[in-house]
Amino acid sequence: MKEKKLWFKAKLYGWGWYPSSWEGWVITILYMFAIIKGTWSLQDTGSISDDLILLASKVLPPTIFLLIICYAKGEKPRWRWGK
Repeated sequence: MKEKKLWFKAKLYGWGWYPSSWEGWVITILYMFAIIKGTWSLQDTGSISDDLILLASKVLPPTIFLLIICYAKGEKPRWRWGK
């Protein structure tokens, strides 16, 4: 049986992933670009709640997309305490 290529490997400590292939690095760089581009043009609206909603609308979609990719192309996530 052919083993699937992992784009993201699980961290040694804690919960989460890190890129382990060129595809994983491309997704990570695209994610960072999307966050920077989305937050670069934020303006102070004068209302904290409006600012937070605007920030969430710029950050949440790329983050959800990244998590979906990590779940699909990475190791199974779980809390890890080292070896």
